[in-house]
Amino acid sequence: MNVSPLSYDSVLIVISIIIVFCSFFITLNINNTRFEAVGKARVKWILFSTLVMELGIWSIQFIGIAALPVDLPLTTTLLPTSSNYVDYIIGMIIVMTLLVSIFNLHSNKVKLLADEYTRQFDSLIETATDGIVVTDANGIITQWNQGAESLFGYDKDEVIDQNVCIIFPDDYPGTCSHELVGQIRELIGLKKDGSQFPVELSTGFWETVRGDYHSLIFRDITDRRNSEEKISNLVYLDSLTGLPNRRLYNDRLESTLDQAIDTSTIHTVLYLDLDQFKLINDTYGHQTGDQLLIEVAHRIKSCISKADTLARLGGDEFILLLPNSNYTKAEAIARKILNVLNHAFLLNDEEVFITPSIGASLFPADGTDSETLIKNADIAMYRVKEEGKNNFQFFTSDMNDLISRKSKIAMSIRKGLELGEFSVHYQPQIDIETERIIGVEALVRWNHAKLGPISPAEFIPIAEENGMILHIGEFVLRTACQQTKAWQDAGVEPFRVAVNISAKQFSQGNISEVITSALEDAQLAPEFLELELTESLIQGATSAITKMQELKAMGIHLSIDDFGTGYSSLSYLKLFPIDSLKIDQYFTRNINKDAKDAALVDTIIQMARNLGLNVIAEGVETLDQLVYLKNKRCNQAQGYYFQKPLLPEKIEELYSKV
Repeated sequence: MNVSPLSYDSVLIVISIIIVFCSFFITLNINNTRFEAVGKARVKWILFSTLVMELGIWSIQFIGIAALPVDLPLTTTLLPTSSNYVDYIIGMIIVMTLLVSIFNLHSNKVKLLADEYTRQFDSLIETATDGIVVTDANGIITQWNQGAESLFGYDKDEVIDQNVCIIFPDDYPGTCSHELVGQIRELIGLKKDGSQFPVELSTGFWETVRGDYHSLIFRDITDRRNSEEKISNLVYLDSLTGLPNRRLYNDRLESTLDQAIDTSTIHTVLYLDLDQFKLINDTYGHQTGDQLLIEVAHRIKSCISKADTLARLGGDEFILLLPNSNYTKAEAIARKILNVLNHAFLLNDEEVFITPSIGASLFPADGTDSETLIKNADIAMYRVKEEGKNNFQFFTSDMNDLISRKSKIAMSIRKGLELGEFSVHYQPQIDIETERIIGVEALVRWNHAKLGPISPAEFIPIAEENGMILHIGEFVLRTACQQTKAWQDAGVEPFRVAVNISAKQFSQGNISEVITSALEDAQLAPEFLELELTESLIQGATSAITKMQELKAMGIHLSIDDFGTGYSSLSYLKLFPIDSLKIDQYFTRNINKDAKDAALVDTIIQMARNLGLNVIAEGVETLDQLVYLKNKRCNQAQGYYFQKPLLPEKIEELYSKV
């Protein structure tokens, strides 16, 4: 059976194509504009776009059928045939539409994710407290957050498309170098107002199809720097004067010496200590003392250059480092310091005077390491103090030997007491009229196991410095009391024993208890004990009078030793409950040589007699001295003219001959 070719209504075909494109356009538009919807809204728009597409497909199907001839058999229109081109065209259009929709959905999803990541990135940048700046490969700013605006003071519009160098005071520091990615550096930032501040910078890098980009994250570290500076000041600076402390001084000295190893340069260390600074604190108070130290630091600094280092070691001790300074230059600076410190300090409307003692050591002559140089300068300073203070002296090797001996003596005193190296000798006191022995003075002696006999003039000052004088003094007191009692028990006519009391002993709160204990242990009556107190020990001390009255009430005899060498007011003589004055041997020795000394001795004797006091002259060595004292009616005397200090058994022999 022959089938005639199909013919279509061209108008309906055009209408079907228009419907296809309209449904396709509507579906794509829905997908593009409503893809970001979520939840029920998104489901609604997906169903709506699907319905539009279905309506389009069904419209094409029915219009295609309508486009066929009316008398076409139903089976021909409903079943596909090889000549049914309309169905094939419709199928292809549907497949293409589905493929395009799927591709469009994927593209929209990718775009949506990209937009979401961009929004998240922008949100992260804007909410960050640190300054975040993004630049391209040429350093042009592309992003600028609120943190950067707060740090640098620029609005975003002012810096976008500007070079990042705008926020650096120096040349561009290479922040975009790939090697610096991930590293944290400290740089100086430049604010809009021109002020500079320290920043901590970390950088990042990434590549895109549009080019390379760099992220710069800034953090203001001003507070951290300030905290670090405060900590550094606590570690390296003196809190009172602001000068370098011992640690910083040692660092600078060691650094200077390290650089000088291969050179012939000379460096000087000056060690300075203020004389009698404790007296300033005691008289005016510690606050005034602190003000004085600050002013002293200012005056010393005015004498040195910027290359020199002045440090405070603590208390009233200062130390200087004078690089590239020889003997001449060092002495000139030391003399200049002496001069400026000898002028009065005006503190709290009062003039305060202070003097320094300065010692010096030189590199490399006096030492090649910091410890030795400082030690030797300290030794030289102490030599200045021993020789009268308020002066300057260079270190010498003889000083080192002296200090070494002094250290050995200081460390050996306690052991010497334990080993019985100390002993007590007794020098007779003679009544000038009768030339009879009326008492003895107990004098300590030390025979060191290795150093041999050591003079009291050498070890007593050392013992006073390290506090061992308390132990020596108590040893002498107890030994003298026990020996005096032993003489009495042996039948020797009773007499007094005189014992020197040091300033440290007398200042003890329990001095009365110590003396009472010594007397009770020896079972010696108090009237046979005489305590010799130095003039400087009791000067100006109201509490001293109270202690003396306590001792006097016990029945103990009191005397002032070395009278005339101290600074006490004569008015104290009528206040002190004393029994005797002892004329210092310095005046006695010069009676026949110096008219002034003779006049002083005469005055002391007459004054004592007028006050009803006994007078004892020390250091009598010649007959002429004895005759002079006898003519001036001095009561008693002691010295080598009569007897040198003797062992206890010799004293017993002398008394047995009387």
